[in-house]
Amino acid sequence: MAAFVSRSSRIGLKALGNISSFNLQNISHGPASMSNSLFTQQQRTFIQMRTNLKVVDNSGAKRIMCIQALKGKKGARLGDTIVASVKEAQPGGKVKKGDVVYAVVVRAAMQKGRSDGSQIKFDDNAAVLINKQGEPIGTRVMGPVPHEMRKKKHVKILSLAEHIA
Repeated sequence: MAAFVSRSSRIGLKALGNISSFNLQNISHGPASMSNSLFTQQQRTFIQMRTNLKVVDNSGAKRIMCIQALKGKKGARLGDTIVASVKEAQPGGKVKKGDVVYAVVVRAAMQKGRSDGSQIKFDDNAAVLINKQGEPIGTRVMGPVPHEMRKKKHVKILSLAEHIA
């Protein structure tokens, strides 16, 4: 049985197992108390301003923060282009901390419907840095990349990916 469980909920369940004097009878099961419960799921939203994303290529950046989504009022989804600021970078990389870069969202925690009726979502938000022409800055892409990138005209990113989901 395959289930998508986020990292934060796994940590919460692990912490729950370490509590020895936890009284389950005090938890009410009404709809008002479910929002305050330990068992509620994290809300999945668009990639919007100030969202931190993991960089999954070898361009030198480790973490970026979204400044603006270039499409849509609410924010960016899987395959959309964003403008971002580099927050963490490796020394000697192609990009430096503080650089403003373009990036394509390759993994998003928000669900996306596929044409066959299935849903896809990932545990993290991840991006690949691109230049103004839309070509990737790095030469390798780590982790899974969804095949919806082909519809968004990011075939070069798919060719660099090690696994296509």
